[in-house]
Amino acid sequence: MAAPSHKPLVWLPFAAGGMLAAFVLPVLILLTTGFLFPGAVTYDRAHAFADNWLGKAVLLVLILLPMWHAAHRLRITAHDFGIHNDTAVRWACYMLAGIGTILTVVFLLAI
Repeated sequence: MAAPSHKPLVWLPFAAGGMLAAFVLPVLILLTTGFLFPGAVTYDRAHAFADNWLGKAVLLVLILLPMWHAAHRLRITAHDFGIHNDTAVRWACYMLAGIGTILTVVFLLAI
């Protein structure tokens, strides 16, 4: 019997980030810009949401998962465009996502 694969642990955040980017973020953009419900989201409400620990956790998930999803998509797209130096592309894509992760955590903790 073969050893169990760890691929589901890697694919879960990728799939979750894609789902958030496709279904949740467009709705949030429409809400925060006032296209759906004008005046529903004010600066004070948004700041109060980001100031709460649950709001910080939600924002962390809403930012990090799509960012890591995009990093993997950019890596695959670079390969499709003929950039076959996968080591350099992998480092660049995932390093940017890692820096974005660190900056997101730092900014959320600073609020």
